[in-house]
Amino acid sequence: MQTTNSRVVRTEFAAAITQIANERKISTDSIYTAIKQALVSAYRKQYGDLEEDAYYFVELNEDNGESRIFKAPATKVDEETGEVLEWDESKSKDVTPAGFGRIAAQTAKQVILQKIRESEKDQIISEYEDRIGEIITAQILRMDGRKVVLDLGRGQGIMPPEEQMRGEFYKVNSRITVLIKEIRETHRGQTIIASRADKDLVVKLFEREVPEVQTGAVEIALIAREAGVRTKLAVRSTQDGVDPVGSCVGQRGVRVQEVIRELNNEKLDIIPWSDNSRLLLQGALAPAEGLKIDINEEARTVEVTAPDDQLSLAIGRGGQNVRLAAKLTNYKITIKSADGTVESAVTGEEEYEIDTFDGLSEEARTFLVDNKLTTLGDLVRFKNKWVESEDLEEDQRGILMKLVEEFEARDEEVSLLKRDNQ
Repeated sequence: MQTTNSRVVRTEFAAAITQIANERKISTDSIYTAIKQALVSAYRKQYGDLEEDAYYFVELNEDNGESRIFKAPATKVDEETGEVLEWDESKSKDVTPAGFGRIAAQTAKQVILQKIRESEKDQIISEYEDRIGEIITAQILRMDGRKVVLDLGRGQGIMPPEEQMRGEFYKVNSRITVLIKEIRETHRGQTIIASRADKDLVVKLFEREVPEVQTGAVEIALIAREAGVRTKLAVRSTQDGVDPVGSCVGQRGVRVQEVIRELNNEKLDIIPWSDNSRLLLQGALAPAEGLKIDINEEARTVEVTAPDDQLSLAIGRGGQNVRLAAKLTNYKITIKSADGTVESAVTGEEEYEIDTFDGLSEEARTFLVDNKLTTLGDLVRFKNKWVESEDLEEDQRGILMKLVEEFEARDEEVSLLKRDNQ
């Protein structure tokens, strides 16, 4: 009778492991290995520090789940780590304590559950690896510091600060459209990274809203973006009779307005692409008009002379218009006033207005970006965020304070002039 019961136990234990392994696509060997490692850890935790000159291992009966702890004398130990490298198994001794079967059963259960969780996560990661570059609607679960934790439908993702849109605030349980950007290795293992700041989000939104873009009749040839503020894109047609700009805008602007709504009212400039550099630059520097453009193709530089009444339009607030134009066209652009004074010079490598600040360290820039302080206007409005921060060095705080003081003084002069002219 006892033999029959043992056979049932053997069958149930082995069958359960096999079933879990097959359903979750986990190898049975990895489950047994994990159980053995966990049992040694459980033994160590339960019975205190083990002898340093001994190696402890588990023999596990894979039929019925019975486990025994053995101690063998160490023959070779790593001097730096203390890890046992070799041992004499022939002199091993059974040190299984009384009542260890209950601990072993609990440990095996925990290991199997952990393996199941890891398997599920691996499957989710594998699924999203095939979806990198897609856009999906996600729900905001919670905030983890400055990171946003998202419910992606099957599994969770993270939106770190650098992938968030400037000026956008995230409310728990609200739904947002995000781009599946990458699978990143973090201290928590492989993590799905979602983005609202990537320019490909804009491209994918146009693909969704504009049939001509989805079918390839209209192509987004060039795109430059400062997430949350403004995007410029140059579009071209691959079919005769198709208006690329009109297709993206839609009747009464309905298509572009839907994209703008998804981007939380980010400004969009849609211009026709041209293989003529001068025409492309004119479009990229819009809405400014009447610009004199001198191009040096070899050096990839452009000198633009703007009429006085068009100068501020060409440069844009905080230099944003010319900065995006440089990114879009891949030219270094210098803008001069009619009297020849250099008013703005950008390389196109600047991601934010703060990238034009001289003397700003990479550490300080990271702090500002993480706190969404990417323009001089942001520094003025949220001065308390960086003035009181211990994450900024004193010299970096001094650079920013000088810029803000100059801005505030200039703003005060403008206000006085306006008042005097009234």
